[in-house]
Amino acid sequence: MRLSKIYTRLGDAGETSLIGGRRVGKDSARIESFGTIDELQATLGLLRAALGEGDEHHELRAETVAALDRVQNDLFDVGNMLSTPPDSPYPVPRPVDEGRIGWLETTMDGWLASQGPLRSFILSGGGRFSALAHLARTVCRRAERVAIALAREEEVPPAALAYLNRLSDFLFVLARRLAEGFGEAEPLWTTPLETSKGREKAGDPGEAAGEGGEDDASG
Repeated sequence: MRLSKIYTRLGDAGETSLIGGRRVGKDSARIESFGTIDELQATLGLLRAALGEGDEHHELRAETVAALDRVQNDLFDVGNMLSTPPDSPYPVPRPVDEGRIGWLETTMDGWLASQGPLRSFILSGGGRFSALAHLARTVCRRAERVAIALAREEEVPPAALAYLNRLSDFLFVLARRLAEGFGEAEPLWTTPLETSKGREKAGDPGEAAGEGGEDDASG
């Protein structure tokens, strides 16, 4: 692949070309789908860059960067799949397959073996690395939603949808792994009922009936 010129002026009127040459609006569902994949890849780059800024926990950093490198490369292939419409004369050179989805599952299973059970949903923000992984997870969920919306209009390879679905789970497990490895907190969502019960146990039943006060959501 050789990029000798970045701008072409061909998209100034709000259209761009899919693989195969068909022109579509830049706000079309297909463009939105692989554009969101690009956003996800760049978001993972924030986490990857952050992991490269320190020396402590070197093994965890190196292992995670290697995993992210693999995922980022996979996402370019997913984007290629989504940018290739069914009527394109050019086949996708390196489509994502069950093997790459299986790698996500196997890696997750290995990480899960050392993680404790969850009692509630996790609030992002317990630490820098886990928060970046959670951010990437939410972008991945959006990329999946956009791809599903496209699949309701045009043919989308099922493996692309399955990969995105599994990747969001992968990033959730990765966020927990990074929190554990770097000693970051995992703030937990506290339901209104749990908050009320906690206040009653603390001897302040009047406060439990109203709003306000600070809750310890760190679990």
